[in-house]
Amino acid sequence: MAYKITDDCTMCDLCRPDCPEGAITEGDPQYIINPELCTDCNNCAEVCPVEACIKIE
Repeated sequence: MAYKITDDCTMCDLCRPDCPEGAITEGDPQYIINPELCTDCNNCAEVCPVEACIKIE
């Protein structure tokens, strides 16, 4: 399973540099996660101050 970033994203840039696979990129109006690169490491969810990174079920 991969993660996705919800509309709650404030683009604070805490998650992007913490992603070991480089799966997080700038989108408009929030960051986006490439599900093909996401390895389900949970780093983004751990550092997100607004809980905008959620696991895709």
